[in-house]
Amino acid sequence: MEMKKVMNKKVAFYTLGCKLNFSETSTIARNFKNEGFSRVDFSENADIYVINTCSVTENADKRFKTIVKQAQKTNPDAFVVAVGCYAQLKPQELADVNGVDLVLGATEKFKITDYINDLSKNDFGQVYSCDIEEADFYVGSYSTGDRTRAFLKVQDGCDYKCTYCTIPLARGISRSDTMQNVIKNAKEISEQNIKEIVLTGVNIGDYGKGEFGNKKHEHSFLDLVTELDKVEGIERLRISSIEPNLLKNETISLVSKSRAFVPHFHVPLQSGSNDILKKMKRRYMRELYVDRVKKIKEVMPDACIGVDVIVGFPGETDEHFLETYEFLNELDISYLHVFTYSERDNTEAAKMNDIVPKKIRSKRSKMLRGLSVKKRRAFYESQIGNSRTVLFESENKEGYIHGFTENYVKVKAPWNPELVNTVHEVELTEIDVDGLVRFEFKKELAS
Repeated sequence: MEMKKVMNKKVAFYTLGCKLNFSETSTIARNFKNEGFSRVDFSENADIYVINTCSVTENADKRFKTIVKQAQKTNPDAFVVAVGCYAQLKPQELADVNGVDLVLGATEKFKITDYINDLSKNDFGQVYSCDIEEADFYVGSYSTGDRTRAFLKVQDGCDYKCTYCTIPLARGISRSDTMQNVIKNAKEISEQNIKEIVLTGVNIGDYGKGEFGNKKHEHSFLDLVTELDKVEGIERLRISSIEPNLLKNETISLVSKSRAFVPHFHVPLQSGSNDILKKMKRRYMRELYVDRVKKIKEVMPDACIGVDVIVGFPGETDEHFLETYEFLNELDISYLHVFTYSERDNTEAAKMNDIVPKKIRSKRSKMLRGLSVKKRRAFYESQIGNSRTVLFESENKEGYIHGFTENYVKVKAPWNPELVNTVHEVELTEIDVDGLVRFEFKKELAS
């Protein structure tokens, strides 16, 4: 690429999907910066618009066209690039969208600037996408767009064969960053006065399986969290989401005694019925899940536990659903992320019989969302009167500043810009009408 072609050019990004996508967008943005581009907001006029796509929900697929239209409206002559999971799974479908110039797959997205020779629009979308088997190398990344926390990628890909999931097709085999590189990235983040790091990946409990490709890795997830806990300057470390079968007692124990790891776990369940778990090809039964929750609560009674659950999977009868509902109702958990099952091409589940009508899926989803509200409220109530530390966010929302305690209770206070990105000890006093928690500072704020 001739450098003079890109000097003073502007690039904008739009990210769909998970925290991992956000961390990878940040890495791609840094590559552009190194090539002389300046980054602007997606709503502003740019020479290149990069859309990082997701394939997990039907909605994310549909939103892509709307986002392309938005970019074209701002600048009809802009060069539009699609990357990410949907770009790997259905590159031609994206290339056919009016206005898209370039589609890059799983390995190509990190070399995006190599594919841009000039910025003149193409007559049709060009596709550069490898077979997913070739996605066997690892690119580390982290996002620092938010002043208070960063998402640090430690692992990519997945070797699991869950029957509803396209992620292995979109991201390839499980592979991990080197311990050395994760620690280096964590130190870089801490030097930017970011108070919290969230560990992210596709299947982070699998960390240590394959450093590059299937080469034997010398460290485990436990080794990783042990070393990260020693990095100075980071006030909080949070494990984003970890499979129940990979959340070992040793990790739970380490978090309970840790300097920086917070008592907050997000553990996917997907179904409270063993019949459905088998159909999903999950790697545990509900009994193991109960055991993990008990273990966490045994050593950290105030820990927050979030749960992913899918409703309307093929073959889920009313009985199966009630089994899930009652299972979750009795479990000592704090909130739910509810996903309504949607068919994905090239998955085993898409070929299954006993399809649950969409109306019923929707009704079940609503019931579990209601249960989540109840669970969160009960968890917040259990925390009233406790002393906690709060990390305050940077946004002024209708005259209030929000923050999270280490165990993920969301608090609010009248807006005070001096609180942004600071940590304070507070006493939780009451739940407000909007469900958020009010508090009193343990020490007087300096005037």
